Amino acid sequence: MGKTLRTLIARNDESFSFLYQETIDALGEVTFFDPETEVPHLEDIDLLYLPGGYPEKHLEALVRNEACRKAIKEYAERGGHIQAECGGMMYLCEAIVADNGEFPMCGVLPYKITARKTDRRLSLGYRRFMLDGREYRGHEFHYTQFLGEKPKSVTQVYNAKGEPVDTPVFRYKNVLASYTHLYLTSK
Repeated sequence: MGKTLRTLIARNDESFSFLYQETIDALGEVTFFDPETEVPHLEDIDLLYLPGGYPEKHLEALVRNEACRKAIKEYAERGGHIQAECGGMMYLCEAIVADNGEFPMCGVLPYKITARKTDRRLSLGYRRFMLDGREYRGHEFHYTQFLGEKPKSVTQVYNAKGEPVDTPVFRYKNVLASYTHLYLTSK
């Protein structure tokens, strides 16, 4: 019998709330923490999972918990495994820019996300991409965008019709991040 994956999942009512029960079930032994109020214990985990949600609606709370953001950045820098989807990917970026200012996030990824009303644009659809010989499937739904030029992706992402889309997928050390919400149990 193989080793059970020990996964820590960011979760709260809105900032990190987009979770499928099937994903939770697929991630082995799961514990949760709230990035707005808690500092994660990252010493004995195999994976940090940062799901989607609406971090742009809780920027002040996320900024106040500097110890959490610092712990996540240090975990990534020392090679910790992180999977970040949509809001989780935004949280890993350098900053989120809102109508009321710029808010520092974890700084793992060197990008800024804009959540300003004037920059909002709907990105929606099923997504598919190949990485390291494995096919990933999921969907994308967000209004936020990258500030400035869209970053380069490590792989081409396709929509349900097989047409290329410009959704980037990032890999940094053992971090996999994208706007795509992955269906981990899909074949």
